[in-house]
Amino acid sequence: MPSPHKTILAPSLLAGDHANLRSSLQVIESAPLEWVHLDIMDGHFVPNLSFGPQTVKALRPDSKCFFDVHLMLDNPHRYIDAFLDAGAEQITIHVEPDYPVEATLREIKSKGCRCGIVLNPDTCADAGKAYLPLCDIVLLMTVQPGFGGQRFRHDVLPKIEQFDQWRCELGLNYRLEVDGGIDLETAALCTARGADTLVAGTAFFKAPDQAAFIQTVTGK
Repeated sequence: MPSPHKTILAPSLLAGDHANLRSSLQVIESAPLEWVHLDIMDGHFVPNLSFGPQTVKALRPDSKCFFDVHLMLDNPHRYIDAFLDAGAEQITIHVEPDYPVEATLREIKSKGCRCGIVLNPDTCADAGKAYLPLCDIVLLMTVQPGFGGQRFRHDVLPKIEQFDQWRCELGLNYRLEVDGGIDLETAALCTARGADTLVAGTAFFKAPDQAAFIQTVTGK
């Protein structure tokens, strides 16, 4: 069913120009878009490295965008304060590693920041259900995290529907975010199943007409 929230496009900065992240952030802001998605990778939980809180902090004064920070870390609970101090306005954490997920969500919320969980494509929906009352957002990966440009996993579509159904049944109001292989076609597949927050990297930055891309995926 349609989401209760307006559809938001949150371009992934990781797909921008790594030699000049500030200019890529300016592209997002001048689009104009309200959110930017920041992928934080530790080289352990995912087989890639991106950037850390120092980079986020350096970018923060240059942007009015909402900083949506996705921690792909083995031990995200150890870095919450660093990313809060850097200017994160929302922090999402994975359910797969062995660490205190619930306590970490409560800590983020207690410090006035929005929070949520992330599930990899092969992680069953039930692994996240218990945390939903604490979530402002649920992020469902539609590729295996670590590298951009991967093909969208259609087998995640039923999981989107499941979290949309739980949102309704449980009377909750979390946003439903998808990340990985999001383009004009797959964005429509996801929003039709209840997704309302779309992370796009390659498709956004390489779109021949970014304004048309934004209008098509968000319906604006």
